[in-house]
Amino acid sequence: MDIRPITDRYNVSPQIDPEDAAAIKAAGITTVICNRPDAEVPPSHQSDTMRIAMEAAGLRFEVLPITHQTMTPDRVAQQADLVASSDGPVLAYCASGTRCSILWALSQAGEQSADKILHTVARAGYDLSGLRPTLEAIAEAQR
Repeated sequence: MDIRPITDRYNVSPQIDPEDAAAIKAAGITTVICNRPDAEVPPSHQSDTMRIAMEAAGLRFEVLPITHQTMTPDRVAQQADLVASSDGPVLAYCASGTRCSILWALSQAGEQSADKILHTVARAGYDLSGLRPTLEAIAEAQR
């Protein structure tokens, strides 16, 4: 398990295992968001199996599968709403954590500068510099 903090409230991770549930809970996480479509993983790691393990450990479990094609503004807003409605820190996971980081970055466009957003995700090990034009365009459209 590789929990990477983006903010005090939002963490990302590459694929987790059902057996990680107790350690996730012990790390202070209260909500786990699966951003990985079931088609990408074997049955042992699909959302139904993960839900059972996470909920058995006392964690809230949400599923919002994201692909490049489904990373739309409304899905970004859905992710932000899931984070906002959590009663504590969130762990979002996908294959590498990149999609989860992009979702956070897009949700912050217009709220923080592109430089700050990119620096924040870079501290967690994600180079999203190619996202700069999109972040800047979103911020400009919100002005």
